[in-house]
Amino acid sequence: MSEKMQLFCLTYAGGKAAFFDEIEKDLLGLELVKLEYAGHGDRFKEPFYECFDQLSEDMYKLFRYKYLGGRYALFGYSMGCIGVVEVLKRILADTEVKKPCHVFLAAHEPHTKAELLSYKADELDQWVMDRTIQFGAVPEKLINNKAFWRLYLPIFRADYTLISKYDFDNLNLVTDIPATIFYSEKDTPVRNMSLWKNYFIGECTFYSFEGTHFFISQHHKNIADIMTCRLNCSFGSYS
Repeated sequence: MSEKMQLFCLTYAGGKAAFFDEIEKDLLGLELVKLEYAGHGDRFKEPFYECFDQLSEDMYKLFRYKYLGGRYALFGYSMGCIGVVEVLKRILADTEVKKPCHVFLAAHEPHTKAELLSYKADELDQWVMDRTIQFGAVPEKLINNKAFWRLYLPIFRADYTLISKYDFDNLNLVTDIPATIFYSEKDTPVRNMSLWKNYFIGECTFYSFEGTHFFISQHHKNIADIMTCRLNCSFGSYS
């Protein structure tokens, strides 16, 4: 087909689809399809999801709407990893859709965050604020800006609530689709990230980067080069 290969991208907790704008500049041979969550970015007027099934169904509908029928891959960053594997489950169950030629996951281990369910509302808010700041997702000048937190804390809280309810023990996924996993040892150690091999039982390759949760900001060019190389290697499969 004449169209560029599509790369469907799902972003982190509290993030906008525009998060992928920077790496898009390094992936000139691909069409990045940056899926936006309800209540985020351009869809800020829409209500938040109440469970991950709602997010996954919504993302799958967007995928089906934007999919052109050719070769494609999936890319999830942080919370987006959960969204990607849930969308992938729906793809594999749909006989009308081709399999992706590759899956990319970054900055999220397949581990249930059930400990968040024990937090009271104010405790969860403080945890979310602390974690978001620690990750570097908040510019230093806005850390103590009350107006900023009034606007964005509900978004972060809604997403982390979804994550806390997601049970990886019930993730019914085993596939031989090639996967590439990006991580930072400081953030998501390889001993945890290697558990993705329980779900991606074919070729599953890991790449470590210096930095914390948003290591993609410093290494987007290297990550894009790896993705391009991995996709070129996958062209012969799942076409």
